[in-house]
Amino acid sequence: MSAKRIGLFGNFGGGNLGNEGSLEAMLLFLRQAYPDAELACICSEPDVIRAQFNLPTLPIFAQRRPGSGALSKLRNRLADHVGAFRNVGNFDALLIPGTGFLDDFGERPIGIPYMIFVICLAAKLRGVKVAFVSTGAGPIMHPLSRWFMKTAARMAAYRSYRDQISKDFMTDIGIDTSIDPVYPDLAFRLPDPELIEKPKEDALTVGLGLMTYEGWSTIPDEDIYATYISKISSIAVWLLNQGHRLRLLIGEPSDQRAISDLIETVSKELGQIPESRLLVETPNSLNDLMRQISTVDAIIATRFHNVLCSLKMGKPTISIGYAKKNDVLMEAMGLGEFCQHIESLDVELLKRQFEKLIERRSDWQNLVKSNSANLQRELRHQEKFLMDHII
Repeated sequence: MSAKRIGLFGNFGGGNLGNEGSLEAMLLFLRQAYPDAELACICSEPDVIRAQFNLPTLPIFAQRRPGSGALSKLRNRLADHVGAFRNVGNFDALLIPGTGFLDDFGERPIGIPYMIFVICLAAKLRGVKVAFVSTGAGPIMHPLSRWFMKTAARMAAYRSYRDQISKDFMTDIGIDTSIDPVYPDLAFRLPDPELIEKPKEDALTVGLGLMTYEGWSTIPDEDIYATYISKISSIAVWLLNQGHRLRLLIGEPSDQRAISDLIETVSKELGQIPESRLLVETPNSLNDLMRQISTVDAIIATRFHNVLCSLKMGKPTISIGYAKKNDVLMEAMGLGEFCQHIESLDVELLKRQFEKLIERRSDWQNLVKSNSANLQRELRHQEKFLMDHII
């Protein structure tokens, strides 16, 4: 019997640690379950993923030919379809692992929504099973983006969602989800990192997960960003004045801007902050991020996978999210009362939430660890189903 040929598809290689963590978790499962399988990834940045994961890769789209006229654009679109049709024919099954793939945050219709449609259409035509595995869905604001993604999802042989709101969203836009299960985010399958020994002292280390958030739209809103930085900087000043140490956390390279702006704002108010009290370390992977999180006592974070990794590591967590996915995850882990939305952040409420979290942090920590272990068991059930019915 010939070795299985399994493809993975997603927006991988752009530096988003959550996306790369989802790919890593799926590869970990596949390499354990099918050590002889031929694996390859169709992705946005194939050179990056090839080097990072020692994995054969294929580009999502064919190399663009120069030109801005209608004929040139048509030629490039035809090349996209021909390339996708050729690439997916290399596989017996095509898996789309995790990520918030079925939303249009910061995306034009002709970007990721279009590429999902093209790849799924090519797979359908080639008779290749497509599986959306623990995928995040919604919102999808643009009507054309919604059509692309909805049509792609309909062509899949298997769909599972990382939370109930994702499943409900797909139901609301017309997908029959009656047999679609809900399973946890794939990042819960990743192994815990090698822990860093914490110094034994009275000061708490608080993780502050930052994001260069400029609104949902593809058009950046500098007012939204400036308001967020101002509020989160005031929290940083308050925490430092309480005697705590801060560790700044990010989820992708673009968040370095938020770190720089926060440090500048805080320094104007408090002067130069010693490096021992304001820790900054750039993570190269979700494992790196979890290693940093292992050194903190509690976390206030914005990006979904900052929040998720904090919970996976058993850390008392406050979420300042930009979508309901954060709130749903926090509720599932028993911390639903510790959520706010980034665009309506109430600083005084956040201070009260933090004080309540710290007051009973050992209780919250035990609760989160227990719930995290349950989610990891659920993922093993999904893996068995994939092995029995899809791969």
